[in-house]
Amino acid sequence: MANHKATKKDVRQAAKRRERNKYYGKTTRNAIRDLKALKTNGEATKEFPEVASMIDKLAKRGIIHKNKAANLKSKLAKKINTLAK
Repeated sequence: MANHKATKKDVRQAAKRRERNKYYGKTTRNAIRDLKALKTNGEATKEFPEVASMIDKLAKRGIIHKNKAANLKSKLAKKINTLAK
């Protein structure tokens, strides 16, 4: 365990950030799962901008890499486009 006052504070802050990051990540993963489960193009097209925004926020916060965010959005867009056919 940490001995210095500043190090103890850093441990507390890191734990708080880790919990927050886990929440954002899990919420986004659930939204992606729900979007993939949609069967109609209309619903999926309506939901996609919200999910894409969530993914972008994860990348901005550094929770996921920006390339992973781009890949996720690309795959989701591709899936939605196949629903249109």
